[in-house]
Amino acid sequence: METRVAIIGIIVEDPESIPTLNEILHDYREYIVGRMGIPYRPKNVNVISIVVDAPQDQISALSGKIGKLPGISAKAAYSKV
Repeated sequence: METRVAIIGIIVEDPESIPTLNEILHDYREYIVGRMGIPYRPKNVNVISIVVDAPQDQISALSGKIGKLPGISAKAAYSKV
């Protein structure tokens, strides 16, 4: 199956959703190339970027599941290859 490289940008405003977020990321671990998280204390948010190499439907599913969590926003940007 053809895969694409993408980055999923995540902003966490509700820390209570973090355990569920980590469970979802664990479920998709086979597609995750790397992850970087930055706590931004002045605004009381966490910013996370996830690099994935996966089929487009899996990237969309992952981003959608994350975006449905309370207090969490997620957007995916895809490479052209």
